[in-house]
Amino acid sequence: MIKLFWVEDQFHWIDRFQSILEKADFSIDSASTEDNSATSVNDNEVDIYRFEESARHEINQSIKQNDYQIPDIVILDANMNGDNDAGLSLSKLINRVWPQVPIIFLSEHSGTSTEEKVFANSQTRDFIAKHQENIEKVLCWRIKALLRATLISQSTGLNDKNSLDNDKQIKQGELLIDLITWNVYWYGEKLMNPKNQQRPLAPTPRKILRYLVDASPHPVNTSQMEEKLNLECFNYASYRQHIKTLRSSFQNASINNNSSKNQLSFSEICAKGEGIVTFGDDGAYCWKQIK
Repeated sequence: MIKLFWVEDQFHWIDRFQSILEKADFSIDSASTEDNSATSVNDNEVDIYRFEESARHEINQSIKQNDYQIPDIVILDANMNGDNDAGLSLSKLINRVWPQVPIIFLSEHSGTSTEEKVFANSQTRDFIAKHQENIEKVLCWRIKALLRATLISQSTGLNDKNSLDNDKQIKQGELLIDLITWNVYWYGEKLMNPKNQQRPLAPTPRKILRYLVDASPHPVNTSQMEEKLNLECFNYASYRQHIKTLRSSFQNASINNNSSKNQLSFSEICAKGEGIVTFGDDGAYCWKQIK
């Protein structure tokens, strides 16, 4: 079973594809020559949004939810409500929020400047013409191919924090941010939710940390961070609370890891003016390299 996030503004396409996507067999080991969509008893989850705005709201909400299930594949229409760039705009948000999720465009504008613009300005993996023979089978084949490619990438060790390429990780001293899984490690200890050590740190503070490290040694104020996160209603109070969560998570990791027993705790590091530092009076924070 897989989860699909589908944005399509026309009812007749939803009626045509929804049941097929829900029942299709996307397991990698199933025979590629079989038409499993008609006989499969799979129960794939297909979340459908008819408007760009509702999809954007759901994506932004997912950032705030620790237990949100990230989709396996995103399917986007290109032109929605008369806007040729609606799908492209949405794909850019998805690339930022769910960078590991493949995007397929399913559109009536294949072979046009719309397709050219999508590939030139986003990380889209495929662009499928709706009006073609056997389109139902073609869509399922392409989804399965992307799932297989993702599985191959994972099996080659891209999710192993010790074997990530430089463009798949940010490493500074004992801090490591895995850009594939978005997990954060401090002295090899994974940062967890301070309020529940059985759950990972929520996505938003992890992304805030990444942007602070990227900008280091320059501070990032509230409006700049709001733009980077692409979040609605992000203010200094929110920023401050996420920073507090980050500091607590670092502190717990430094306590939990035996290898850091002889090192300063994260609270002591921040007190020295390193780590996550409050900057000035304009609601800014800065990551200062730890020496």
